[in-house]
Amino acid sequence: MGEQSVFRSPLGRRLLAAFLLVALSSVLMLTVAALVATDRGLTGALRADQEKIAGRAGTAIATAYAAAGGWPGIDLDHASDIAEAAGARLVVFDMTGAMVWPGHGMGGRAMQSTVSAHTVQSPVEVDGARVGTARVSFPANSSAARQIAWSWVAGAAGVALLAALLVSGFVTRRLTRPLVRAATAARRFAAGERDARSGVDAPGEVGEVIRAFDAMADEVVRTDVVRRRLAADVAHELRTPLAALQAGLEELRDGLSTPDAERLGVLHDQALRLGRVVADLADLSAAESAALSLRPIDTDLTRIARAALDAERPHLDAAGLRVGANLQVALPVHADPDRLHQSVTNLLTNAARYCRPGDRVTITGRVDGAEAMLAVADTGPGIAAEDLPHVFDRLWRAERNRDVAGSGIGLAIVRELISAHGGTVTAASGVDAGTVITVRLPLASSRCGTIGRPTP
Repeated sequence: MGEQSVFRSPLGRRLLAAFLLVALSSVLMLTVAALVATDRGLTGALRADQEKIAGRAGTAIATAYAAAGGWPGIDLDHASDIAEAAGARLVVFDMTGAMVWPGHGMGGRAMQSTVSAHTVQSPVEVDGARVGTARVSFPANSSAARQIAWSWVAGAAGVALLAALLVSGFVTRRLTRPLVRAATAARRFAAGERDARSGVDAPGEVGEVIRAFDAMADEVVRTDVVRRRLAADVAHELRTPLAALQAGLEELRDGLSTPDAERLGVLHDQALRLGRVVADLADLSAAESAALSLRPIDTDLTRIARAALDAERPHLDAAGLRVGANLQVALPVHADPDRLHQSVTNLLTNAARYCRPGDRVTITGRVDGAEAMLAVADTGPGIAAEDLPHVFDRLWRAERNRDVAGSGIGLAIVRELISAHGGTVTAASGVDAGTVITVRLPLASSRCGTIGRPTP
């Protein structure tokens, strides 16, 4: 996405216009302030210099007056040279207002001609007595310094505007380029190009938005893969019992087998397997949807775990597993006892399904801060590191466990049920290192006086 496209976008144009407006306003105000300050400073300095020149001329006139003993015969050439050196014109008046320099008898006309220029008057004093007035007339266009200063200020303002334009263009491109690329990637992604990503490293909040979009796209792709695999796994789980039922019924229909108790029992087992898969899917759907109606009450997770263990002990014993329990501490929680019982049962059933005869299954409950923690640990074959992040996915089973009976929904239901109670469930495992499934739930507010006490 090039610069031209960035500045052609509405956001780019608006940002550029906003930056330029701010820059232009700032430069304009600073230029006006600089011109005013420069003009006042130059005017003040010029006035001081003019007053100093008029004072020197007045001193020279007083010296000439003392030397001549009065106005008659006075020589004012030196005083006139001081004024002319500054580009000014000297006019001298006696105490009666008569002009004694540069001539006599010109009266008011000469005075009026000098008033039109900028004039500075200085008294002429001899021995402390005022004897006349020196008037120095400066030309109105004598401030060349002001013109130089104004040209410098104007040049600086032009450079500042150019710099503001360049900086505004850079900042605008820096802000809008990632957003334009993200919008383009979003349109490509919506059009079905699943590998479309923005791939822009932007700073600050803009970068967070870009990274969040890319992460969302990755999650959508992952969810789509899971959905496709879910459909395939559901079809696989349903196809086997359906195929067996269809084949058995066709044999009965065609008279190839007799409808005795053994044959009907086999068909009934296939129907039960099909029913279990459908029931698991229904439970998962209910757990994932808002239609799941929890009936939370103040209950004890330890008692629920004991009841689930007692109910599942025959299955665990039949699988040849050694069972241990450390459920001595009350774990008060505000939850639906039936749903928690279902969750613990699923964990125990999962352990019985994947552990080997002779492995040990231990269920432990304890208080961990403000949470009730229940862990189901086994010494089974464990889970590979690459498979561990998927153990709570729907219908997921590791490749080496494909021949194990089950729908692969049990742990997904546990995760949904525990999340619905505001808790978390995690798995830790390693190959040939066993597996630990840990459930954490917030302790009930009414737990005061019961935490840490052994349950009866």
